[in-house]
Amino acid sequence: MNPTLTNAWKELAQHAREWSGRHLRDVFNADPNRAQRYVAEACGIQLDYSKHRINDRSLQLLQGLAEETGVRSRRDAMFAGEKINNTEKRAVLHIALRNRGSSPILVDGQDVMPGVRKVLEHMSAFAERVRGGAWTGRGGQPITDIVNIGIGGSDLGPLMVCEALKPYGHERLRMHFVSNVDGAQIHQTLRKLDPNTTLFIIASKTFTTIETLTNAHTARDWFLASGATEADIARHFVAVSTNTPAVTKFGIAAENMFEFWDWVGGRYSLWSAIGLPIMLYIGPQHFTALLDGAYAMDQHFRSAPFERNLPVLMGLIGVWYANFLGSPSLVIAPYNQNLHRLPAYLQQLDMESNGKGVRADGAKVDYATGPIIWGEPGINGQHAYFQLLHQGTHLIPLDFILALKQQDLDPKHHAILIASCFAQAAALMRGKTGDEVRAELDKAGTTGERTELLIKHKTFEGNRPSSMLLLETLDPLHLGALIALYEHKIFVQGAVWGINSYDQWGVELGKQLASGIENALTGDGGALDYDASTQRLIALAKERVNLKR
Repeated sequence: MNPTLTNAWKELAQHAREWSGRHLRDVFNADPNRAQRYVAEACGIQLDYSKHRINDRSLQLLQGLAEETGVRSRRDAMFAGEKINNTEKRAVLHIALRNRGSSPILVDGQDVMPGVRKVLEHMSAFAERVRGGAWTGRGGQPITDIVNIGIGGSDLGPLMVCEALKPYGHERLRMHFVSNVDGAQIHQTLRKLDPNTTLFIIASKTFTTIETLTNAHTARDWFLASGATEADIARHFVAVSTNTPAVTKFGIAAENMFEFWDWVGGRYSLWSAIGLPIMLYIGPQHFTALLDGAYAMDQHFRSAPFERNLPVLMGLIGVWYANFLGSPSLVIAPYNQNLHRLPAYLQQLDMESNGKGVRADGAKVDYATGPIIWGEPGINGQHAYFQLLHQGTHLIPLDFILALKQQDLDPKHHAILIASCFAQAAALMRGKTGDEVRAELDKAGTTGERTELLIKHKTFEGNRPSSMLLLETLDPLHLGALIALYEHKIFVQGAVWGINSYDQWGVELGKQLASGIENALTGDGGALDYDASTQRLIALAKERVNLKR
């Protein structure tokens, strides 16, 4: 449905006007219990949303919007295995991949759970052989390096989790991720490796993805050039795919192909066989804990009242900013170095899901949908993009993410880290008034015109909103819950906006055009049905670089 036609939407539009000129500093002063009331907790994650431009009325109306737009029924339909991805006629069941309960999950009347468990057992048995040293390379030595070759969801999710859980990684195994078809990445990676102790994972559902297959064949050629035989490929290459003929033609043994399903979207697939590099690195036990954390969040999302439901609260607050307060952007600012790839992962997860201008029913939207997601570890950001957040002209909410405990914890470093995170959230909210700046300058002995100039430059408006997400610890269990929290937050927003969050037609056109342009660059190319600018660029590239194979 069109959310703008609901009563709640109309009331929210009116309510938003009440926030004009209202400052969060004053809101806190007027409500001493605000910090205690606007906190929700589940699965070892605490969400402090008190520093947002909301009050009880805002939350009441937003929850009413969720009810009117069918968030509850759409959530239940997803968990029931209904084909909520209507353009591709598919169920959306990443939740089945981490289902730790005994209840079946049905698609077209068939329980998918036996198949899910079978793949997990296959992954686990393989991971134990590699980690234990029973799986060896062609020279009889244990594997030391694992190269995951994929792109998009087949790269970002496993990469992010392996980086986040480095303290849990196998001490012998070094992980490498190759996604870019720019040959620099694959060649720079291979240069560091011993072909006798390297294992490649080729992750491609169809085994036709051009970037992935180009890199895979480069790796294969490199391996054979080292003196290996075609028969040796089966010891050094495995696949995550559904295309058995293409996999075996490449030289990978069918028993070393790990399958997944069309009801798993790429950006939601790290829980599936796409997560094989994660399991190899951290082991089956820790991978199971990752699933356990996500399952716990699934159950929370499915059962908690909206007023205490973390994904619902985060999703609705995001709708509030995007559609009523004119803020189209969201910063992800983790304050743990091991989460440094989380912003990039969430960028794909959110923007590929909700970057839609058409509702699920085919009607064009006339309201904002998916936010622009960006970010970098917060400590680095404080010396970079935070300047714009503090004093720039854009209203940009932030998600601060901090694990209170983690492996390799150094108390001195960690105290500074925590203090910096809390201080930035406080500074963004409260700001600094001209009177406060004047008092500082007077104390420093600054006088006259310089005082008046510096007051203008050193005043911070404040009133900049943020969420604080506190993890009890950064371990597989809590990371699983955090990822699932964002997955469901995205679901909530897509449901409110009436869009299909689970297709991605927008990535197809560029792929189609690239094939024709590649032919033009490497051969005669035939007639070029491209705009004048593209034709000029093709001609320039052919003139400057010999690209013929």
